[in-house]
Amino acid sequence: MEEDRRRFLSWLTALMAGIGVAASAIPFLSAWKPKLCHVKPEFLSVDLKSLAPGESMVVAWQNKPIWIIRRTQAMLDTLPRMHALLRDPNSLVKQQPHYVRNEYRSLNPEYFVVIGICTHLGCSPQYKPQPGELNATWPGGFYCPCHGSTFDLAGRVMKGVPAPINLEIPPYRFLDAHTILLGENPMLL
Repeated sequence: MEEDRRRFLSWLTALMAGIGVAASAIPFLSAWKPKLCHVKPEFLSVDLKSLAPGESMVVAWQNKPIWIIRRTQAMLDTLPRMHALLRDPNSLVKQQPHYVRNEYRSLNPEYFVVIGICTHLGCSPQYKPQPGELNATWPGGFYCPCHGSTFDLAGRVMKGVPAPINLEIPPYRFLDAHTILLGENPMLL
């Protein structure tokens, strides 16, 4: 009788230990499973018809703020004069798409599309387009209040600031003159 009791208690202890191991393994194993509710749309179509020259808009794509700015001719005219102040004026760092390695860092100079996250520590810079808006020598562009990084109106990082590289350009292409598709690179011939 005593031996049957010991066997039962040993079996019960082993069963309870097995249940405990299984219960503790469930959260661990479920962490490996992709969470479908967190998957963001791969593509996003954005209508730019209502965006007036000089205005900006922000859309969310893949859990990131995407800034779209319709630049004026005056804004575009400042870009060539900025080269001496910039760390990477020609966008040669590899994280930049090849099709925006131009003076304007865009497919169409009028529209600037950029991920609104500072390349230093991931803060969100502020859009300060007016010359003199930040200080007397400010040419207009983007200012990150977290650590003082500054970027011109093409998202190119200025020298002497913590941000190491230019603001990132997302993959995008124009569907027509006033509609872009985020998430897809253009077909260039």
